[in-house]
Parts: sequence; structure tokens; C-alpha cells
Amino acid sequence: LTAFIATLSSVQAPSRRGRRLELPLFDAAIALADYNVALSWATNGLDERWGVNRFSPNFPLGIYRCKSGWVGVTVVTPVQWRNFCSLLGVEDLGRDARFVERTGRLQFADELEARFASRFLEKTAEEWFSLALQKMLPLVVVPSVEELLDTPEHRRRKVFETIRHGGRTHEQPASPLRLQDTPPLHGGSVPVACADEARWREFSESRAEVPLDHGDPSAPLNGIRVVDLSMGWAGPLATRHFAELGADVVKVEACQYPDWWRGVDDRAIVFEQRLYEKSPYFNVLSRSKRGITLDLTTEEGRRLVKELVKDADVVIDNYSAGVLSKLGLEYADLKQANPEIIMLSMPAFGTDGPWRECRAYGSTLEQASGLPTVAGRAEDPPSMVHIAYGDPIGGLHAASAMLVALYHKQRTGRGQRIILSQVECMMSMAGPWIVEQSANGHVAARMGTRHPHHAPHGFYRCMGKDEWLLVAVTDDAKWLRLCEVIGRPDLASDSALATPAGRRGALPRIDDAITAWTTTRTPQIAMEELQRAGVPAGVSRRPLELLNDPHLKARGFWQWIDRELVGPHPQPSPPYRDSLETLPPLRPAPTLGQFNNEVLSDLLGLEKTGIDALREAGVIGDRAVRPEFRKSRAASGRST
Repeated sequence: LTAFIATLSSVQAPSRRGRRLELPLFDAAIALADYNVALSWATNGLDERWGVNRFSPNFPLGIYRCKSGWVGVTVVTPVQWRNFCSLLGVEDLGRDARFVERTGRLQFADELEARFASRFLEKTAEEWFSLALQKMLPLVVVPSVEELLDTPEHRRRKVFETIRHGGRTHEQPASPLRLQDTPPLHGGSVPVACADEARWREFSESRAEVPLDHGDPSAPLNGIRVVDLSMGWAGPLATRHFAELGADVVKVEACQYPDWWRGVDDRAIVFEQRLYEKSPYFNVLSRSKRGITLDLTTEEGRRLVKELVKDADVVIDNYSAGVLSKLGLEYADLKQANPEIIMLSMPAFGTDGPWRECRAYGSTLEQASGLPTVAGRAEDPPSMVHIAYGDPIGGLHAASAMLVALYHKQRTGRGQRIILSQVECMMSMAGPWIVEQSANGHVAARMGTRHPHHAPHGFYRCMGKDEWLLVAVTDDAKWLRLCEVIGRPDLASDSALATPAGRRGALPRIDDAITAWTTTRTPQIAMEELQRAGVPAGVSRRPLELLNDPHLKARGFWQWIDRELVGPHPQPSPPYRDSLETLPPLRPAPTLGQFNNEVLSDLLGLEKTGIDALREAGVIGDRAVRPEFRKSRAASGRST
């Protein structure tokens, strides 16, 4: 996905001349850890592992057994916690001051689960899901892969498609990029080896070589403007890619309802000391953008955002279903302002059907994707692998979809509507098992960090507290090198261990031998010794430790930038490097309303008196408003 974003953006550069792009897989994968690194740095803490289906700072965030099936739970805000406790009949926990904030709940996780987990056994997962929909709580059914393929709602939405493979067929996830005017092709077949060799030779011989030394001197998306109405992780990650590739991204918030990644803490001190400006994850996801405030519940706020859209190329939002329609800012409304606008929305489960109102986080999307039932060890419950997997995956898909639409617009002059169901984006993460279930009627047993083909493969304890190294022996030659490094010639000479199948049958013996060696070394030293011998190995680093990863430091991956109210703080570089060195430098995330004057005057032509009037009316501003103050303004008839 990241390679697609970098490549297609370059194709759209004005001159469309050649450029060489480099994309280290390591750098691209760190998009999954941006949040964790930023949070760990801000709290100066080594984020510990809390156990299966537990992730700091949220609780409850996990998967629980029901009367039948499993339910995925994500509770973040105080209101959600009270409603969750009411749903499960433990109202006293919802009133307990110790558990109002999510971090307080995590500290008492065992005590709390002892009270509520057994309540899930009273109903089926489907029944809990139905009740949660009524209370607008982020609870979903966690399906097996077989159940996922049989889900009526996925069938109705044609989430899966049939592929021909030789004389057989199987199902797999369809493309989630549901562009209105340029929809993806469906179906097709897996190519037979070498079947298209002659066609490819004819095509490649007809292509003129593209020069790489006289590329466009500007950034690939220079001249593109994005109006960013998204919040949280997924949408802001998509627009961060656009900003890093040269687009002008104007992020729109409201003082009354700022981006929720500035925080969900409503205490007075947060507003008095502007602590919401210090949110580490907001600052890492919203960098390089211009931020303004517009109260879209006011007529003037809506008028101004439409004025902004007139000269924009793309609008992105991830509001709950029906919000933009109530505000009069749906696609049809914005298309009147700009007939060529591209608009992408990111609902969790689509904008139609019975699940359209489902509340969701990135964790909810992973829970609903089928992935937890194939991750983890055989003895574990369905296991999540990330605090919010669906968010970065959804963001990368969103950036890809918007670039496809821009490419279409470049060729035709027409914009279009894009509805990106984020749970469908997650399906590709479970794709191998979906194919396996469809083709074979079952999936193999879960195997933790083992591998179906390579042996040995997994994590091994090293010297120190909770220090681990991944070792991956991918062929027989590497097995012999491993034995040499760990000083076990007896294992290398054992003919029973010469093949992966033989080694899989002796893994306890092999694991003991590797562990006896790794526990005498730090993971860094052990990795370096194995890597020098050609054995794939990697340190399992905590998020904060990535800041001192020798390889990333040597490449200058972490950049330190200064920001008001925060000071110098680390930011990951864009994962792609450009041979033309045209990518713009990183800029700090905007403070709330920081670019009001600049955007409203330069882009919309407002005079100072007009801007001052908007500020006085509460349409714009540069300070967040507490919920109690919002209510008092509404009661007095002023803008909310």
C-alpha cells in the first residue's frame, strides 16, 4: 500500500518524468507503531506487555467468550464505560470514580474482569452486538473465518469475490476501494506460469526508457489541496501522506469539537493549561498540515467550508453515519460548490445496511475481520495483534483510493464519491486464511509465532527482562549456519533434522538449544551474530526503543522538530526516499486554529474585520471549549 501511494503520486507529478523511489520495508512497517512510539516518548515509559487482548492505555479492549461465539470490546471514554457497565448489569462499577478514566481501569483490569466477563456468557455474541448497536457501543461479533465468509451482511455487500485458479475456484477479499466512477474489476484468475511472457516481451520492447535525471523539480502532489474533516488515526494518516508528498492539507476542527486525538479528558485543567495541544499521537499524525477551526453546526461555518471546497481537489471525512447529511455537507452539497470534487468517507461498515450506525475503533475493525481467530496460540482465545490495527490499514487504503480518484480526475476532469468501508480494508490482513478456508473447507490450527514452512521460527528469550529475538530459519543451509553460530554441531549432523519437516518434529529440543544460547546475550548482540552468518534474526523492540535503533539512527529516520507547547519531539520520516530530493521538510502539527487568519484571508479573501467577527461569534477560535461551556452557549442561543 505504501509503495502504491509513493508510486501513483509520482505518476501524477506535472511533468511525469522519471524518479527513483526507495521504500525500506522496515520504515513502511513503522506506520503501525507511530502511535506507540509517540505515546511512549511523551510518557517516558517503556510500554510493558499487559497480556493477551490487553493494550495500554485502554481498558476494556479485548475479546470475551459468550454463550455462543466471541464478542470484541473497546471502551475508551467515560460515557462508554458507564454505558458498558449498564449493559452488563454492573452499574456500580460505572459510578466508581477510580474507573472513570481508561488508565485507571487498566490498573484494575483483573478485578474488573472478575465482575463483568462472566456476564457475557448469558447471551450470544450476536445478541450482545444487537444490544450494543442500540447503545452505540463499540462491540462486535468476532467471527471465525468460516463464519466471516457466511456473514449475510458481507454477502449483501459483495465483500468477497470468486477467483479461478487452474481448474478450481476460491473466494478471497474483493478490493475495498469502492470508487463510484472507477470501480475495481472483480473476479479474474490466477495466471498460469509464463502464460503471458510473449505479451510482456512485446509490451516491454515497445516502451521507451524513461530518464531518471531530469524529473519534476516539485514535490509529486504540489498544487493539490485537501480539505481534511477526519479525526483520530486513519483519516489523518491518509492526509499526512498527501502533505508529505507536497499537497496543501487544510485540517478543519471546531473549538467545541476538536480532533478527538487531542484527548478525551474533560477536566478543567486540560483546557486551562491547553494540555490537549500536547497529545503525542495527534502531533505525529497531523504534522505538515494547516489547521483551522470552523463550527460546522453554524450556518456561517458550513458556508465557509463550502467556500474552501470550491478550490480544493479532495475532501475526506470519517464522521459517524448521518452527521454530514444533517449538516448539509454531504457529497451532493459539496458537489454544488465544486462539481469536480473528490470526496472520500470512511465508515466502519459502510453507509447502508443494518450496521451503518455501528461505533468502531481500529481495534473493533480487527475484531470483526476474522483475524483474531487465526492469530495467537492454539490455547489462547481469539487474539488481537495490535491496539488499533484497522486505523493505519484504513489510512493507507484511503490514501490509495484518493490517489486513484486523482489519477482519474487528471485524465477526465471528473471528481467522484468514494465510500471506504474500513472493515473491508482489514479483510486483506486475513486474506491467506480466507483463501484457505474457501479452497480447503478449513484453516490450519493456530501456531503462534511458528511458521507453516520454516523451522525453527519464533521468538527466543534473551538476556534481560522481557527481551526477545525472532529467529527465522528459511532454508536448510541457514539451519546449518544457525547450528554453527550457537555451537551445536550435533544438531547440524543429525540427519533427522536436515529438513523442515524433521525439525518441526523436534522443536522442543531445538528451542532449548537456541534459548540456551540467546539467554547469554542481549538481543542486539545475538541478532548481529546471526545476521553476520546469514541467518534472519531481529530484535523485538519496544516502541520507545525504536528511537535508538542503530539502523534507523544511521539512516536519519527520526527527525526532531520543535512545536509550541511541546518543544522538540521525535517524528518518523516519510517511509519513501525520493531520488530527486523533492519531498518537503516536516512541519509540526498545527495548534488549534493556528492557521485561521492565513487560510481565511489568503484562500477565502476575508478581511480582518470579517475574521474578527467570526471569532467573536464563536465560529472560529484557538482554544478548545469544555463540554459544560458548550451547553451553556447553546442554552443562551449562541453558537454551539
